[in-house]
Amino acid sequence: MPDMTAARNHMVKAQIARRGVRDPHVLDAMKKVPREAFVAPGFEEFAYEDGPLPIGHSQTISQTYIVALMIEAAEVRPGDRVLEIGAGSGYAAAVMGEIAEHVHAVERHEPLARTARENLTKAGARSVEIHVGDGTLGWPAGAPYDVILVAAGGPSVPEALKQQLKPGGRLVIPVGDENSMQNLRKVVRTGQDAWDEEDIGAVRFVPLIGAQGWTEDGSRSASSHVPGQNSGKTLPQMVADAAEPLPDIDDPGFGPFFDRYGDRRVVLLGEASHGTSEFYRARAAITRHLVENHGFNIVAVEADWPDAAAVNRHVNHHAAREFEEPAFSRFPTWMWRNTVIEALADWLRAHNDSVSDPARRAGFYGLDIYNMRGSIAAVLEYLDKIDPEAARIARERYGCLTPWQRDPATYGRAVLTRGYRNCERQVVAQLRELLERRLDYEAKDGASFLDAAQNARLVRSAERYYRIMYYGGAESWNLRDTHMLETLEHLLEARGPDAKALVWAHNSHIGDARATEMGTVRGELNIGQLCRERFGDEAALIGFGTHTGTVAVAKDWGGEMDVKRVRPSREDSYERVCHDAGIPHFLLDMARDEGLRRRLTEQRLERFIGVIYRPETELMSHYADAALPQQFDAWVWFDETEALTPLGVEHRREGVPDTYPFGL
Repeated sequence: MPDMTAARNHMVKAQIARRGVRDPHVLDAMKKVPREAFVAPGFEEFAYEDGPLPIGHSQTISQTYIVALMIEAAEVRPGDRVLEIGAGSGYAAAVMGEIAEHVHAVERHEPLARTARENLTKAGARSVEIHVGDGTLGWPAGAPYDVILVAAGGPSVPEALKQQLKPGGRLVIPVGDENSMQNLRKVVRTGQDAWDEEDIGAVRFVPLIGAQGWTEDGSRSASSHVPGQNSGKTLPQMVADAAEPLPDIDDPGFGPFFDRYGDRRVVLLGEASHGTSEFYRARAAITRHLVENHGFNIVAVEADWPDAAAVNRHVNHHAAREFEEPAFSRFPTWMWRNTVIEALADWLRAHNDSVSDPARRAGFYGLDIYNMRGSIAAVLEYLDKIDPEAARIARERYGCLTPWQRDPATYGRAVLTRGYRNCERQVVAQLRELLERRLDYEAKDGASFLDAAQNARLVRSAERYYRIMYYGGAESWNLRDTHMLETLEHLLEARGPDAKALVWAHNSHIGDARATEMGTVRGELNIGQLCRERFGDEAALIGFGTHTGTVAVAKDWGGEMDVKRVRPSREDSYERVCHDAGIPHFLLDMARDEGLRRRLTEQRLERFIGVIYRPETELMSHYADAALPQQFDAWVWFDETEALTPLGVEHRREGVPDTYPFGL
């Protein structure tokens, strides 16, 4: 193994001590145990990032801070006998083994237990034994214990574990009846049949499966603690049972499957890539049905406001502006300039023609920061002239503006490059000039107050966004999605008290960030999370996924569109679970089967493809940990998909009005 002592020491200082962990036993132990020995092969260089990492067998190693927090709360001391439930890869047991006299660790997955033993040997850990068994029943052969630490969330504190504590012994366990956040609870045995309990804080762990926890199918075990009976079904079989097979997208029966969301104020429709035909066609079919049958009058998309405004003028039979550029003519043109959006715009125009009440007519709006893609192009053009190396780094950076990207080297090179740093002032000035020039154009038409007001708000957000985007990080992402929510709120207010919105954006924007490593590791939020916080049960979050097929993408930011083959999904991903269910296309309502919901809550990898797809680095570039049922209210699945069809550069149709937004 490489020497990562410096990274380990920095982790202890920055991720643990600075967050309030003060126990010197814990800090010293974590400086000694090589976390890189306990992660899946290929993830060693990321061992000291602030978050969970894969360890194989669809499991993850806990965030280092959480490990430290739990061990400190349990007050592990020299001479203690410790029981750990949920050994995982063996990391927490190794840390406690540096402090305590002896550690017994119970793991219910036998392959993972074997891996943990190998990891402990590789790391030179001492005084740790790994056992295979039902952790909710403890390990009576080693009892009584000074400390019991449980790395999985139970519906309550298992009685068997409480009985295996010594008087004065401490037990730390996540407890919660729901699949969202749990409370980290500390239990101290104060007498033969007396315990004190206190809650330490909110955490999120995988379910504690066993006779005194949750059963295998996700229901709560019997209160008598008779071993729970599992369903005997695999997770893909449970998905197949709960899934509602969908007809073809063009079938009139497709849209009615989404009537269950017709009473919501906001329905957010995701996509696993920006270049997949089925995702766009399905969202268009759902949009048509909800607009026509449930009164939705806002279609708000992950696109620049001025481009979407051109489409909105078309669908509402308003005249085009004489100075107006063709809509969506900048990279990546295929994302919105494609046959599906063209057909949807035509349908919305025809629909509005049949609606007499202006308040009930549907509008098409952009939620994104003002002309982001045009500004990126301006940055690259400038850097190409004065510093080609900085331009190359910038292209890498902009190609990685995604919350799932795990390539810290790109960020490090950018901020350490002197030429890149020296360019900031000129780049920001150029961006400001670009914005001002565009706004001069917009100011020529004051007919629409909503359009003018929104452009003014965009200027306020955009200048700050571009400045912080230059260096990257969570702040730029958070500003962008906060701006999207604010734009959505302004639209709902402007369209009246009965307004209802459909939001089209990537899964990374739509799925609640708190259920992914975006929120748990990087401190990022998104419009899905913000809508749940703002609208509660009036918002529905619907994600989309696929196993394999083709996709329209570019290799680098600003590059030519290409059609690439999407690799079959990884075995440790949600996509593979859906593929193994054996149903070509289906709707999975997360509220339909509580047992399945609990099983799916165990974190797995989820694939995200934006306008860039790099199959050669797919695991690091396009997968992230997530808890699907907490991320979405529903999941739409297409097992094999095809690339989106873009409109030609010189696209023009005979007989269309001059207001048509896609012609040149």
